[in-house]
Amino acid sequence: MSFAADTKNELARFETEKKCCMLAEMAGFIRACGSVKLSGSGKITILIHSENHQAAKRYKKLIRDYFNIDADFEAGHGEDPGKSRSYTLLIPPEGKSEQILRETGILKVREGLNYISDGIYEGLIKTKCCKKAYLRGAFLGAGTVSNPERGYHIEFLCNTETLAADIKKLINSFIDLNAKMVQRKKRFIIYVKESGQIVDILNIMGAHSHLLVFENVKIVKEMRNKANRVRNCDSANIDKALGAAERQIESIRKIESMKGLKSLPEKLHEVAALRLKNPEASLAELAVLMDPPLKKSGINNRLKKIEEIANRE
Repeated sequence: MSFAADTKNELARFETEKKCCMLAEMAGFIRACGSVKLSGSGKITILIHSENHQAAKRYKKLIRDYFNIDADFEAGHGEDPGKSRSYTLLIPPEGKSEQILRETGILKVREGLNYISDGIYEGLIKTKCCKKAYLRGAFLGAGTVSNPERGYHIEFLCNTETLAADIKKLINSFIDLNAKMVQRKKRFIIYVKESGQIVDILNIMGAHSHLLVFENVKIVKEMRNKANRVRNCDSANIDKALGAAERQIESIRKIESMKGLKSLPEKLHEVAALRLKNPEASLAELAVLMDPPLKKSGINNRLKKIEEIANRE
């Protein structure tokens, strides 16, 4: 099972106690993955589709607990038979469908006529707990989060630009969150790619176990990346030191062939002879081998002078 599905299964077990939060969460879920079917005499049927079995069961229970009606539950195949299943909650006109739509802010009245609104009804998200609940419902309805082993990404899929803008505004109402919006074909995506912000969103929605899994993976990845950087840095430093040693030896050989090493001042002659005997030694190691020992900077300065003399020859 995917990380996203496991996260949704955890959220589907979240205990929502306040009535206001129940309503806000149901509104988020219905808005994200529900549809309305109109029949004769203005009768309304609500259809709510989900590919997550636990999520569908959760909202069947919430609808029963809040509205005291039992939504029909149907299981079937998704668009790709054999790979996924879909679960549908059906609420007919006699099942208080109109009441549900009105209380969730989806069905409204304008100039005496009913109409289906778009976006989030502000009356549902006046408190922080209700904002969290709405976001949880929207994620369970049309959200996903990537496996942190592969990358950092959480998104909410919205059918309209208005709803997307409201979801973005809702997320960004929490401190230090900065969700962004992009259009993908006819749909709009609200997404966050910064790992710390994804952790915050998981915490806000109540996915505390998967928040810890996410952070553990993040820490391991950061440690692995740091180790790789150190190895690469060490390798680069070794290559740099070996390259410098090769240049130094080449300069010493040049002086030796043209004038002899004894033509060098005594201090430089001593360092040149030591370098030839220890071609792979670091500057620090050469400094220790000197009698008396020198500082690393002292050895480096003498070798630079030898290279300058060789360049003048």
